[in-house]
Amino acid sequence: MDRTIYDAVGGMPALVSLAHAWHERCLADPVVSHAFSHGYHPDHSARLAAYWAEALGGPRGYTASVASETEVVRLHSGNGEHREMDERAVGCFAAALDDTGLSADDGVRDVLVAYFTWATAYLASYHRSAGEVPDGLTVPEWSWDGLVAGTDSRRTAGGAQPQ
Repeated sequence: MDRTIYDAVGGMPALVSLAHAWHERCLADPVVSHAFSHGYHPDHSARLAAYWAEALGGPRGYTASVASETEVVRLHSGNGEHREMDERAVGCFAAALDDTGLSADDGVRDVLVAYFTWATAYLASYHRSAGEVPDGLTVPEWSWDGLVAGTDSRRTAGGAQPQ
């Protein structure tokens, strides 16, 4: 079996560190901080790391104990278009990779930035209304080659895609 991205980054401790560094950078950014202006869960970084772990080949702890993919997508939906904020969030993520030392390996850095860029764009796809988000979404999985076929979360657990 090939090494997963989750394993390559150093597992959950590294992802928690990355999530914390990213969150701190977001809170310091005058544009991205707006996304957190209405509050956030006190365990945001740990929960975010668990979500990333699931998407990057690690344990399925997030959807088993925190929330479903549908709930995640709905939480991030219905807020209108916010391209500048999304671009700056990706910039915060790239800087957080530097902060945590995860940028030392270009292959790891590149695949993580590609994943985060894709995930940010995906979450923006339901910008008009959280009511558009279908039930039964599954966490999209990301590999060294990009999105794993058949795991795009726009597909529901039953395989249907929204119109």
